[in-house]
Amino acid sequence: MKNLKKTGIILRISVLVGLAVACTAQSKTNGTAPSQPDPARMQQIIQSQVEGQKFMGTVLVERDGRVLLDQGYGYANLEWNIPNSPTTKFRLGSVTKQFTAASILLLEERGKLNINDPVKKYMPDAPAAWDKVTIYHLLTHTSGIPSFTSFPDYSSTEAKASSPEQLVARFRDKPLNFQPGEKWEYSNSGYVLLGYLLEKISGQKYADFVQENIFTPLGMKDSGYDSNSAIIPHRASGYSPSPNGMLNSGYIDMSIPFSAGALYSTTVDLMRWEEGLFGGKVLSAAELQEMITPFKSDYAFGLGVRDEHGHKLIDHGGGIEGFNTYVAYYPNDKLAVIVLANLNGTAPGEIAHNLAAVVHGEKVVLPSERKQITVAPGVLAKHLGTYQLAPMFSITVTLEGNQLITQASGQPKVPIFPESETMFFAKVVDAEIEFVRNEKGETTAMILHQGGRDIKGEKKQ
Repeated sequence: MKNLKKTGIILRISVLVGLAVACTAQSKTNGTAPSQPDPARMQQIIQSQVEGQKFMGTVLVERDGRVLLDQGYGYANLEWNIPNSPTTKFRLGSVTKQFTAASILLLEERGKLNINDPVKKYMPDAPAAWDKVTIYHLLTHTSGIPSFTSFPDYSSTEAKASSPEQLVARFRDKPLNFQPGEKWEYSNSGYVLLGYLLEKISGQKYADFVQENIFTPLGMKDSGYDSNSAIIPHRASGYSPSPNGMLNSGYIDMSIPFSAGALYSTTVDLMRWEEGLFGGKVLSAAELQEMITPFKSDYAFGLGVRDEHGHKLIDHGGGIEGFNTYVAYYPNDKLAVIVLANLNGTAPGEIAHNLAAVVHGEKVVLPSERKQITVAPGVLAKHLGTYQLAPMFSITVTLEGNQLITQASGQPKVPIFPESETMFFAKVVDAEIEFVRNEKGETTAMILHQGGRDIKGEKKQ
């Protein structure tokens, strides 16, 4: 579950999680029907990842109540050559968090809690360091409570079954990384704590509450809390990439991700979830608005909320051993894109953003279609340096021979290749880096283009 983080900034070779899908739309211009996307191009986008052995899974795209794509790719089980299909069930990883957030808001609607209440109101034995931590802080990843999945002993403890109380005990006595509300930092601990509080306040097990209040009412018959022992029909096996091909993924006891990442579902069921959530079948209009209002770092309650090339996007990714997922919803376009994979990697987010771009009528250039040119070493040298893209995230550009190499904070080196003197692309991940020059021809900044984001970073002096 170390992958249970928000899908964020880049150049990631192996992913994440980290951290959206839906129904009916009219064109923004004159109320005319939107043009139909090229189905062949949509398949090319997916097949480029399949053929590169970077994706196995299922994909669903729906706009304005019409399904544009609903298909499985690769295998749910490689040993038996069982193909993936729209009925295949996948572990969701951090896509689980939006269900946890909605459950907390359901309790608020029923008068059981207030999200601005301090945690200690419902957990009297909470440590003194949590005195100012509210439920709102937990929902928005601004509590300062460190994520237990980043602890040094995490890999040696993820296979051991733990109760919610035992999970909370792993991080309750750790000092806060910052004062509540001061910063944004993704924390699986925060969402585990939400599940723990939900059980205490509702008197139900987390799995039972979600089943009774969300899955059953919405007809999500192929969704649930995953298990290491139960027989779950049509459940995919999870795989990880390696230099020698795909491998069975490592083991994690499903009590560990808990309310931060333990649910499973299908693309069809997740479509029902998007229709239900944004169609007013789960929360009141006021509670839904609260859920999708971002606080810091474009993050709301279990969902990212931002603008992507002029289109409002509500999304979240997920990652857990053997699985990566991505769910995207464009509310103004009533467009939903859901990609579930049983192979770890960045493919789900890349596929989803490219498919959405095609539906929006935008041009998509795949990595295999980019043309590499030769650039003089003197020009390359001007791009060397470190670029600050976020307070805790930078990309350093170095030169090895005649090859530019990038290295993002805490990540391995990634070579980039020139399309022009200022535009470069990576081959191991779908990302481009654009260098910005001033009037003197000096490189002063870079723009990272990845996953529908354009993130600018100034060059450090």
